[in-house]
Amino acid sequence: MIGILAALSAALAIGAGAFGAHGASSQQAAEWLRTGGLYQLIHAVAAISIMNMARGPAIMLLTGAAIFALTLYIMAMGGPRWLGAVTPIGGTLMIAGWIWTAWIYWRA
Repeated sequence: MIGILAALSAALAIGAGAFGAHGASSQQAAEWLRTGGLYQLIHAVAAISIMNMARGPAIMLLTGAAIFALTLYIMAMGGPRWLGAVTPIGGTLMIAGWIWTAWIYWRA
């Protein structure tokens, strides 16, 4: 299931980046789409690469990336700006996922 979610996450990230490059309504919207897409894509690939050894961190990376990117995507599409206050929750989960991954690999 992690692999499926990670692959779908990567596909969404590519779509968001493409829309940001070609169809965004403003420079700010394009930047949000680009940033969200980049973080989401990187973490989708990371989750796939660690899912067999570090299942929990892989899920945390995907969850954090989803929260981070989706809040940016929604704002880019005209959603409420208060979602910008939620975005750091996703960033915190991504950081925690990387630290957890480091811990697992250090113990191995």
